Amino acid sequence: MTDSVDRFSGFAALYDEVRPVPPVAFTELLVQLARISRPAVVVDLGSGTGVSAVIWTGRADRVVAVEPNGEMRTAAAARLRPGGGTAFELREARAADTGLPDACADVVTCSQSLHWLDPETTFSEVARVLRPGGVFAAIDCDWPPAIDWEVDAAYERMDRATRRLEAELGVVPRRWEKSGHLARMRESGLFRWSTELALGHVESGGADRVVALAETQGGVVALRQAGVRDDDIGLDDLRHVATAVLGTEERPWWWTYRLRVGVV
Repeated sequence: MTDSVDRFSGFAALYDEVRPVPPVAFTELLVQLARISRPAVVVDLGSGTGVSAVIWTGRADRVVAVEPNGEMRTAAAARLRPGGGTAFELREARAADTGLPDACADVVTCSQSLHWLDPETTFSEVARVLRPGGVFAAIDCDWPPAIDWEVDAAYERMDRATRRLEAELGVVPRRWEKSGHLARMRESGLFRWSTELALGHVESGGADRVVALAETQGGVVALRQAGVRDDDIGLDDLRHVATAVLGTEERPWWWTYRLRVGVV
């Protein structure tokens, strides 16, 4: 077992460049569910380089980006700038122990990170930090986005190879499958109501971004650090297919986002 915090060291700049940014429409949904017009405080757990916190610019008074990885926080500091009446705070802490006051937040989000977090301790902290009626949202997108069937198939082959090699070499931290997020939220007994929503989002990119996106996945990073060749991981195959199919062309990337939402 390795530490999921260390797993995301060494590539913050690339992560910030190629990872998808959740659509601003998510803020509108969460604000509506929280029964307010503008949150006083939003807390983003496992905020990374700030790609999920930045969408609150001009839509919340204060956003607290909680991230234990120093390299990710440095990248977030460059991305998260005050604007539209929104102040950003970067906090070095873990999701289960934010150090924030009780009932201080209207919304808590956890984008692309809940599968690395212990659900029992994380949900307890979420329930403590949210005010009554506050909203929690675990935000994840399906990998890969829909681009081209051959490219997507190559990405899926790489993902299967990555998971197999991670297990064989023991370089994966404990993780919880995303498909079980909603059930675990309900089993916690901490949310008065919870549901799962699927929403679409479109970005664009070419072959270079496809490969770079794969290079930001924690399993690929860990395997490379362990000396596994790109050919064995499936990166060479992905690079070949993406280049052959897409060339220098940019195409729409159709992301499917899944939100597991709960009200305390």
